Amino acid sequence: MAVKVKSFAAIESEFNAFVGAIVYATMVTVDARNRPRTRVLIPIWENVDGTPLGWLATYRTPVKAAHIANNPHTNFSYWTQGNDSVAIDTVAAWVDDLPVKSHVWDLYKRTSPRGAGYNLGNFWRSPADPKLHVLRLTPWRIQVIRGMDLRSRIWQAA
Repeated sequence: MAVKVKSFAAIESEFNAFVGAIVYATMVTVDARNRPRTRVLIPIWENVDGTPLGWLATYRTPVKAAHIANNPHTNFSYWTQGNDSVAIDTVAAWVDDLPVKSHVWDLYKRTSPRGAGYNLGNFWRSPADPKLHVLRLTPWRIQVIRGMDLRSRIWQAA
C-alpha cells in the first residue's frame, strides 16, 4: 500500500540514494497517436526551495522534440535488482538559456544527486555547444519503493 507524503523532504534521502545508485532511467514519451516510446538516459535532480527539479542534457532528436511538443508529460523510471525503484512523472520543457545550460553542466559534473551524472564534455564541447540541449523536468508526482519490503511512498506537487 502506498502512503502519500506531504513534503518532498519525507522521501528525499531515499530518492537521492536510489537515483544516485541506479543512475540510468528509462524515459517515456508518447507520440501524437498516444504510442509510448522509451529510451535510457541519465537525468539529474536538485532540490530548489524544498521542491525537486530535474534536468536532462540531451540531443534534440526529431522524435523526442515532436513527442514533447505534442505532449510534454514524461515519465522517468529507475529500477534495480533489489526492487528499489523510483517513478517520476514530469512536465518537460526545452530551455536554451546559456546560464541554465552552464548550471546543468555543473550539476552533471559534480553529480546530482551524488552518483548520478557524468562529464558532459564526453559528448559536447561546452555549455554553449549548439548540439547540447537541455530539458527542464518539473516533477508533479514521485513514487519511491523500497525493495526489501515494498514500502511505497508518494509525493505530489501542490
